[in-house]
Amino acid sequence: MRNGLILVSGSVRGDVALARQAEKAGFDSVFTIEFFNRHGFVPLAAIAQATRRIRIGTAIANAFTRSPLLHASAAMDLDELSGGRMLLGLGSGTRRMNEEWYGVPFSAPAARMTELVRLLRAAFAAQKGGGLRFEGDFWKLKVPLYARPGAAREQIPIWVAAVNRGMVRAAGLVADALVGHPIATRRWHREVTLPGLRAAEIEAGRAESACTLAPYVLCSIADTREQALREAKGQIGFYYTTELYHSVLDLHGLRHVGQACRAAFRSLDMKALLDAVPDSLVDEIAIACTPDEARDRLAQWQGLTADPLFYPPSVGVRPERVVENTHAILEVFGAAPANA
Repeated sequence: MRNGLILVSGSVRGDVALARQAEKAGFDSVFTIEFFNRHGFVPLAAIAQATRRIRIGTAIANAFTRSPLLHASAAMDLDELSGGRMLLGLGSGTRRMNEEWYGVPFSAPAARMTELVRLLRAAFAAQKGGGLRFEGDFWKLKVPLYARPGAAREQIPIWVAAVNRGMVRAAGLVADALVGHPIATRRWHREVTLPGLRAAEIEAGRAESACTLAPYVLCSIADTREQALREAKGQIGFYYTTELYHSVLDLHGLRHVGQACRAAFRSLDMKALLDAVPDSLVDEIAIACTPDEARDRLAQWQGLTADPLFYPPSVGVRPERVVENTHAILEVFGAAPANA
């Protein structure tokens, strides 16, 4: 497997240090996240300079809070700085995130994402000059003198985050990979994500597996299974306070779990939030165990993906424990010791 790591140390400097360690451990890739207080692109510039081999990327950057050419120029800058190692991961976010956090309108996310990826590919292809013209339903651009000297590659891989069927279809139509959400179960990927990708590829006339699955794999490695489960449940419970993701629970007949998570969060009852998430659901979503069990747990993802993105839980977890867990992930799943 081409193991990837989601960087959540809590600081830019910490993420750069973890990226170096991931490269030493033989990981394939490292990814930044983007939140209202975290920029997806800026830390990658430092990471590009601090590493030599490992692929770098956003998993994910907010798709609709920047104009398309800002995405394109950032990706090409980082691709140049890294010598062609950039992966551009984009996600729509929720309506609340777009409207309340960033103050931008939110509509037709799947259709807009499909068009955005096509626009970005056009921008990458126009880098040698000749101008850029794009006529779409959401963007109409005309840049007669468009060029991008110094670009490392003619195209940069574009990954699209998706949970529900509409965005899965969008990814299958145009993306190089689908970034699976941390709360998507293996059953969801088997029965919804992968069939949706294959159907969209056929619709678009693309080759089978043109869009691969790169799922977040929530991972807590601890001295006891009880601690590992507790940390994973905090992250899972937090995500299931968002009703948009309850479609995953519906597949398992567990809508009541999401409702209990929402009720616990409203009253800020962390114990109730943890209690609402059954152990069996954690096992369908996460690797939450002791070090000696972890490789067997990862084997459950074989046949679904060759690109797992390990994601240490951070909700209700001390920052130093997040870093400790990340070191354990690098040690267990790396091809070489991280401190070699």
